[in-house]
Amino acid sequence: MTEERYTFTAGAKKKLFILAAVGLVLFALGVFMTMNSGHHGEEEQHAMTETTQSLLADAGDVHTATDVSEEPEHEGGEEHHGSPSWLKRIFSSLWINNVYFTGLAIIGVFFIAIQYAAQAGWSAGMKRIPMAMASWLPIAGVLMIVSWLLVNHDVFHWTHASLYAVGTDTFDEIINGKAGMWYWPLAKGTFPVFYIFRIVAFFGLWIWLFKMIKKHMLAEDIDGGVEHWKKARKLSAIFLIIFAYSSSVASWDWVMSVDPHWFSTMFGWYMFASWWVNGLAFITLVVVLLKAQGYLKIVNENHLHDIGKFIFGFSIFWTYVWFSQFLLIYYANIPEEVVYFLQRLEVSNYKWIFYFNLVLNFFLPFLLLMTRDAKRHASFLMVICPIVIVGHWFDFFLMITPGVMKTDGGFGFLEIGMAMIFFAAFIYVMLNSLSKAPLYAKNHPMLEESLHHHI
Repeated sequence: MTEERYTFTAGAKKKLFILAAVGLVLFALGVFMTMNSGHHGEEEQHAMTETTQSLLADAGDVHTATDVSEEPEHEGGEEHHGSPSWLKRIFSSLWINNVYFTGLAIIGVFFIAIQYAAQAGWSAGMKRIPMAMASWLPIAGVLMIVSWLLVNHDVFHWTHASLYAVGTDTFDEIINGKAGMWYWPLAKGTFPVFYIFRIVAFFGLWIWLFKMIKKHMLAEDIDGGVEHWKKARKLSAIFLIIFAYSSSVASWDWVMSVDPHWFSTMFGWYMFASWWVNGLAFITLVVVLLKAQGYLKIVNENHLHDIGKFIFGFSIFWTYVWFSQFLLIYYANIPEEVVYFLQRLEVSNYKWIFYFNLVLNFFLPFLLLMTRDAKRHASFLMVICPIVIVGHWFDFFLMITPGVMKTDGGFGFLEIGMAMIFFAAFIYVMLNSLSKAPLYAKNHPMLEESLHHHI
């Protein structure tokens, strides 16, 4: 079996730089337009029913941009003024893309670990793609910590010290009761050392295990045999155990705590499902595009069929979790729970995205991938995979933006530009990593099984 390597050409790099430059221009244009568009929060509140306004107000979830900028909050004896709406929108978009692209990177490791743990042979020819995706993890870790320090007061309401001042008008009993998961062992309302520790610990473990698995994957090419495969399998089992816990806690920390009065016991599964199916679609799209350029000749329609079935099946799984969470909250009709969906259903800025989210992430993948041929042909997958990738970006937009922006959120050039910048950077890191090693391991012990895979 001859070695096959990807060449990261100057032309490809130039296109990515152009994409990032266009994204930067759109982002700047979006910021300018947002700064000069005025605030529409009060109009949105008038459009909502009185019941919804009451529920949102009780949950602390109705604040217009004007309210935030004009009403000071006292923190540690000092006045804290909320950032203007345009700046909060930048912070919200930054956090969305942080979480979204972190998901793509960690799912790269998860995909590899699943293949090792299951002793799967069919995927031997495409495992270097998720390995390259995971190269974003160290950058994601640094971005997560730095951006959190930048955006925390505007994205995470629970960071305001005045909420923990017992006996004052700003005291919040619900958030005060949750303070231990952020501030322990320090005093409430100070520095959230336990929260930051979890970010550092999770990324530290993820990156270390990825580096160890990658080392054995690459050594396999040189040494052959099954020794490195066995060690990678053992490390993968350890990673899967750690990931099962850390991914759930990360979902609570990075996304669910944006709406600190609300919680869902299903949220860890929900965010994992979104990360997972999005990662599968991304891996598939890269494989198909590489094949279109003449690479990965060992990957055929049978392999595409398998990963296509995963996208189809887990799109349904994502919908199952989404609907289960929605139905339980709808049926119970408890005010502190339904406020989450009311905000997304009755504010016009988010209502269209709420339904668009279901179309992109369930109806289109379900209908387009239903037939056998759709899963086996690159032309179909080149249409479906981008739909899923864009759809789950909107899913994270819907998880985060309403909690940050309340009734004053929106989607436009600012969000598109920021996403393009992140996308260009992620692709650059991934393709650069992909070019450093052969596209598949010629000494993989199950490569022969993959070559004869047929379904």
